Amino acid sequence: MIKKTLVVAMLGLALSLSALNVAIAKDVKVGVVVKIGGIPWFNAMETGITEKSAELGDTGFMIGPTSADPALQVRAIEDLIAQGVNVIGVVPNDATVLEPVLKKARDAGIIVITHESPDQANADWDFEMASAKGYGEAHAKLLAEKMGGKGKYVVYVGSLTVPLHNQWADFAIAYLKANFPEMTMVGDRYGVAESADDSRKTALDVLAANPDLGGFLTFGSQGPIGAGRALEEQRLGDKVSLVGSFSPGQGSALLKAGIIDGGYMWNPLEAGKVFVVLADYLAGGGKVTDGMTIDGLGVVHPDFDSGNIIVDALQPITVDTVDSLAALGL
Repeated sequence: MIKKTLVVAMLGLALSLSALNVAIAKDVKVGVVVKIGGIPWFNAMETGITEKSAELGDTGFMIGPTSADPALQVRAIEDLIAQGVNVIGVVPNDATVLEPVLKKARDAGIIVITHESPDQANADWDFEMASAKGYGEAHAKLLAEKMGGKGKYVVYVGSLTVPLHNQWADFAIAYLKANFPEMTMVGDRYGVAESADDSRKTALDVLAANPDLGGFLTFGSQGPIGAGRALEEQRLGDKVSLVGSFSPGQGSALLKAGIIDGGYMWNPLEAGKVFVVLADYLAGGGKVTDGMTIDGLGVVHPDFDSGNIIVDALQPITVDTVDSLAALGL
């Protein structure tokens, strides 16, 4: 009877830990370095980090550099290493540039978790709330729908050195080439979509050079905002399609005015929470296993060779959904 009771208790403990929604470590210190501070997307991520840290009894905080400069991220990570944090989270601007400093962190016994950087060298785990193929193709299908399957289009990414943005673009472009041969990409992709000002200026330049342009496909949260402003200034909102992910609160007016035609996103607030959940679990000695449930990600099937944990949790951004998403602080 005693043995049976112990077995039941142990099974119950295993099941509760497999949900990965409870603290197994106390006062874990985790610093998360994002691409750039002060924009709605990462403001929402910071809220998630703060809320989940308070819930689990950990010390979690976000560092947002003043510009999307990989050197600033390196400096921030160096500071976190000096502080002796338990876990460092990063949303990289340049995966390659960060490799040496992330190695330095791991050599110091610090766990490294990345987001938006699959196959990141010198990271323990990278988590993604959307597969590169699913995310890229979803946006490509929407652009093709809005453009009627033909015409010229331009592609934005956050930076030419952000691996995930460029993977999204690769899958989107390949899908359009295979399924919509009458759609033609203009030039090469533009690495401007982490800046509304740069996205706007590039859009104005491209429109001037291509008066018959049919659409913008943007990856990077400021792309639809900047390109949308350019289309609004040129009164082209009803003639040029604009598809991409953006912060709902920031782009709501442009969406409702018909200038932005929609897009898909995942919830950065939830991504912030996942950083802390994983940090707490791993710092407490927990091991990621196939089929476990991670709060914010659901049931996961990790790639143990690459260190990737990838799920598909796409949220459409439409006129019908934008207000409820904005109400979450996004």
